[in-house]
Amino acid sequence: MREITAKEVELLVNEGKELDIIDVREVDEVATGKIPNVVNIPLGLIEFRMHELDKSKEFIVVCRSGGRSGRATQYLESHGYKVINMQGGMLAWEGKTE
Repeated sequence: MREITAKEVELLVNEGKELDIIDVREVDEVATGKIPNVVNIPLGLIEFRMHELDKSKEFIVVCRSGGRSGRATQYLESHGYKVINMQGGMLAWEGKTE
């Protein structure tokens, strides 16, 4: 499983890179703050909504601490998606939130 740090993601966001980020936390968790422009697909819905994701793109997967996003990353990877787990999740995120 490929991984990236929250700081590396923050630097890419600050550079203006267009990133495809999936937040797999529950809706109420995301409501408390999320990385700008993420798509929220709760972990329990990944299997039912993965058809919405473009297999030609690379996605960064985020959760609260890195556990759920790790599971989502492994699951999506096993179905042919290009995904990277953000280590430490939102607990490690120091960038802007919305």
